[in-house]
Amino acid sequence: MSTPSTPRMTAPHWQQAAPALFVLLWSTGFIGGKLGLPHAEPLTFLLWRMALVAVALTIVSAWVKAPWPGSWRAAAHIAVAGLLVHGLYLGGVFAALDQGVPAGPVAVIVGMQPLLTALAAGPLFGERLTRRQWLGLVLGLGGVVAVVWEKLALGIGTPLGLALCGVALMGITGGTLYQKRYCAEMDLRTGTAIQYGATGAVLAILAPMLETMHVRWTGAFIFALLWLCLVLSVGAVFLLFALIRQGAASKVASLFYLVPPVTAVMAWALFGERLGPLALAGMALTAGGVALVLRR
Repeated sequence: MSTPSTPRMTAPHWQQAAPALFVLLWSTGFIGGKLGLPHAEPLTFLLWRMALVAVALTIVSAWVKAPWPGSWRAAAHIAVAGLLVHGLYLGGVFAALDQGVPAGPVAVIVGMQPLLTALAAGPLFGERLTRRQWLGLVLGLGGVVAVVWEKLALGIGTPLGLALCGVALMGITGGTLYQKRYCAEMDLRTGTAIQYGATGAVLAILAPMLETMHVRWTGAFIFALLWLCLVLSVGAVFLLFALIRQGAASKVASLFYLVPPVTAVMAWALFGERLGPLALAGMALTAGGVALVLRR
């Protein structure tokens, strides 16, 4: 008499699809920025985004009674991480797009963040890199150099725009490491509200000093602003929160190397951005390098 086999436990369909959906949504951030920037200057655009998301997340946090930081010191650490991630990173990305750097190359350059984070994690957290990960770092760097070289050779974008991509890369890398070290216990809902609020406060000072703050409230700008606020800053972040609770965060990390090519495809379909053979090869190198670094 045969015994019945034990049924295999499978994850719900939403959980299987959620990591890829998160990467898809994250990729639209570059597209939303490019869509809205013709109608507002970069810091002004970001100020509106920070303010709206901070208010929305504060309301949500109060509604669900999410815990706030237990001390002013903890809140200050969260704010610093937010200024790095949302201020330098998003500010650099938006300013680079405003300088004419195409969305695809911007995504490739800032997509080096997992590689730089892995490289810096060694001295900071005692995490040692394997030979495979060192190979990934070299390949990823070579890919970025190829993409940047082609764009400069074609006269697309400006050296300042590419330098701003570097600022964005330093911001997201530094913010990730800072948050890992000092904000490990942060509640994602209230912590993100603090981060957006702190960044918005700084932008409220800088934007009037550096820009006219004029906004053309066109349909395209309103759509881009609402998309970045609701779908990306709230929807994607809370999707990530759900994935972490379900133990699927590692899948998100392993799929991050898909963000640059997904962004490039979107930019080609929506804006006609094209990548030459050298840039395509560089993108493939970068994706392969990040995959080697993140693979377990």
